[in-house]
Amino acid sequence: MPDFPVELRVESLGDHEYLVAVVSGGQTAESRFRATSDVMTELGAGDDAEPRVVRESAAFLLDHQPLIDLPPMIDLADVAAAYDGYLDDLRLRLEP
Repeated sequence: MPDFPVELRVESLGDHEYLVAVVSGGQTAESRFRATSDVMTELGAGDDAEPRVVRESAAFLLDHQPLIDLPPMIDLADVAAAYDGYLDDLRLRLEP
């Protein structure tokens, strides 16, 4: 993540979709995230964990690309396909 504070706001849009607003260094970006059932199953996470999975997925992406490069629509299955370590990293982030 960047050196300056990052605020992640996650809002449920229903039907496993979320609006994530990322505010950092005077910049704001919004992306829609889709919590894909395959990814949730792979993580062993239920529907109640979706907001946290989406939040940690956004944080993961910010560790790997600049805020300005976040696409407007992000499907968690696409993130899993694009980043080999995504699921393992997310499991660690989700540990209590």
